[in-house]
Amino acid sequence: MSFIHLEQVSKFFSNSLQPAVDALDLKIEQGEIITLLGPSGCGKTTTLRMIAGFEQPSMGKISIGDQVVYDDHRSLPPEKRGIGMVFQDYALFPHLTIEKNVMFGLNKWKTKDRKLRAIEVLELVGLADYASRYPSELSGGQQQRVALARALAPRPHVVLMDEPFSNLDAGLREKMRFDVTNILRKANTTAIIVTHDQKDAFAVSDRVVVMKDGVIQQVASPREMYRCPKNCFVAQFVGKTNLLTGKLEKDMKHVTTTIGTVCLPNQTTEICETVKLSIRPEGCEIVAEGTGNYCGKVERVTYSGEYQELYINFQSNSSSDPMVIYAPIDQEIEIGSVVSFNIKSDLVCVVE
Repeated sequence: MSFIHLEQVSKFFSNSLQPAVDALDLKIEQGEIITLLGPSGCGKTTTLRMIAGFEQPSMGKISIGDQVVYDDHRSLPPEKRGIGMVFQDYALFPHLTIEKNVMFGLNKWKTKDRKLRAIEVLELVGLADYASRYPSELSGGQQQRVALARALAPRPHVVLMDEPFSNLDAGLREKMRFDVTNILRKANTTAIIVTHDQKDAFAVSDRVVVMKDGVIQQVASPREMYRCPKNCFVAQFVGKTNLLTGKLEKDMKHVTTTIGTVCLPNQTTEICETVKLSIRPEGCEIVAEGTGNYCGKVERVTYSGEYQELYINFQSNSSSDPMVIYAPIDQEIEIGSVVSFNIKSDLVCVVE
């Protein structure tokens, strides 16, 4: 049985005809780290707030463990759901020490037990030596770890995190992805994280839930979602891709497109004659001139530090969008030159 189960959960706001969340079904296992990923307004934060009890669903059922926390007959208040919450701005009390911030949610515990538990979780997040300091004396990453320690202190069933990395600079953000994941793993805590950033989601999650317009588009591991996106929206949202339309050949493994015949990694089960392909830029490998299966003229070059983005036009279809492929930074490639390349089939996928 799933540890957290959302069944046909919907949310309508009074000022909108469209549901913010539409008949959402989701099962989460104990100890799993799940990320709700999507653009602003897709319903991910509303879903998080309904699980927490801060927002009432319009219909549906939510269970945590063996307890129903919301259905047509009941709605448990947030404080009785066994939820730990880490807010986007951390919400630390500036006038309390780090230790007292962590102890704040342990009001019903004995004083001695509160102090022991606060030190225990501060050790878990690597901040035991900072117990007597105040939030203003800590860095952004340290404040985030304090907020996580406070959420973990009451031993909640699940920790909910709303855009936990959005206030951090790029270097610290990468470190905190690792630290937060490591802390949650050590605590064996089930966690649901909301983010609009694909890198955040992929770095911390066992599974990613992509949402659009209140509807789940796909639930998969980061690797599976990147390599095998279900539809065009997912393919474009979780990284750069090239979308091509083509005719599926009789062997069900090759697709004839405007740039040439593209090979799929496996035979597809699609029964329609016309299919749409997602081809990742890193799946295109530049080879010596005239030796590749595909060639085109370089329209634009963008230097991205780790690689160059080449925008390729094809004479066979000059009206279409250019195709993006990645090239090593040490290759000298000029605008207007013709490049040859091959496409690795394992980064090609048929999408809806």
